[in-house]
Amino acid sequence: MKSCNVAHTFKTSRDMQLIMARKKQDNPEETRTEPDEDLDEIVDSVIGSDDKKKTVQMPTNEESIEELLSASAKMVVETCMDIRRGENVLIVCDPTTGEIGKVLHEATINKSERVLLIVMPKAKHHGEEPPAPVANLMRQQQVVLAPTKYSLTHTRAVRQALRDGARVATMPGITNDMFTHGGMAADFNNIKKRISNLGPHFRRRRIVNVKSKQGTDITFEVNWREWKLDDNGICNRPRMLTNLPAGKAFIMPREGTMNGILIIDGSWDSTLLDEEIELQIENGMVVDVKGGQIAANIRQEFGEVAKKLRSKDRENVWTIAEFGFGMNDQARMGGNVLEDEKRLGTCYFSIGDNTALGGSSAVGIHIPGVLTKPSVWLDDSQILQDGEFILEID
Repeated sequence: MKSCNVAHTFKTSRDMQLIMARKKQDNPEETRTEPDEDLDEIVDSVIGSDDKKKTVQMPTNEESIEELLSASAKMVVETCMDIRRGENVLIVCDPTTGEIGKVLHEATINKSERVLLIVMPKAKHHGEEPPAPVANLMRQQQVVLAPTKYSLTHTRAVRQALRDGARVATMPGITNDMFTHGGMAADFNNIKKRISNLGPHFRRRRIVNVKSKQGTDITFEVNWREWKLDDNGICNRPRMLTNLPAGKAFIMPREGTMNGILIIDGSWDSTLLDEEIELQIENGMVVDVKGGQIAANIRQEFGEVAKKLRSKDRENVWTIAEFGFGMNDQARMGGNVLEDEKRLGTCYFSIGDNTALGGSSAVGIHIPGVLTKPSVWLDDSQILQDGEFILEID
């Protein structure tokens, strides 16, 4: 029996427009064999032809593009998220990622008839809260997929959805090329094994020292029990959270303990650096940023967020919120931190909100920078030497 889509449009005080499409199937066993033309028209009307041109970074062969996108979407649905029949699934995209949202919808409706697709306005920065209607819907799902321009990972909306039992995959800055190549082409079961093998080396070690030939020399404390070792692309249980592409081991530095000089030489947010960024860190806070125009942009962006906070909280935007290792051997360094920070042998530091990791800096912005060839010690045990693991982790 032919299935149908029901589309709804409504506005908030921000004059936003949400497009929702729900797939209903009279026969749960029936699989979909024809394109959903109604949904295509809905999504295309929101993302617009100009935005589609901006986000497509793939070969010109349309058939191969569609096949690659569909294959990746199927892998996300079946391998990464293990979506089951009857589960409530919410797909949240924005005008820059509508095509990926659409193929995820295509793949998901073959597993569950309870699928909702939302195209929300593009946020202004990582960590900005989604509109209230979206946040409310996230709380009612068992699975949330979020391919968006800016990250929803470090938002109250995601934290609440996790507390309510959802499993969540965020894909900040995802493009068609990233969705089908590089880190997304990795064997996530191998990544899971690699991260698990690294875990024992963290035990009972609390002092981290990071150095690089570019001039990084920074030391901080961690609670070794708090290392996060489940960002491996397999997100199949309630209250699990992952990035896609996945592949990192990470932790929140103990607040107030980090001191030294940090040189970001790989990428910052969505920029592949041609000039290094120098951060001076005192007691866990960035106190100075150097590095030409990109440094000026960083000071401006974080300064604008700080202005919106209470005066006593403003300096918290400069908190060093997260530290981690890239563990994905297929990830590329291409100027999008979603994939860059996962590249095997790199490490990264994030500035801003650390509440998702149990910290006290609730500032609504969270941006990482990547070091390409770091050397890392945990107490007196060396983990990395110039971007190469010196431990047996494969």
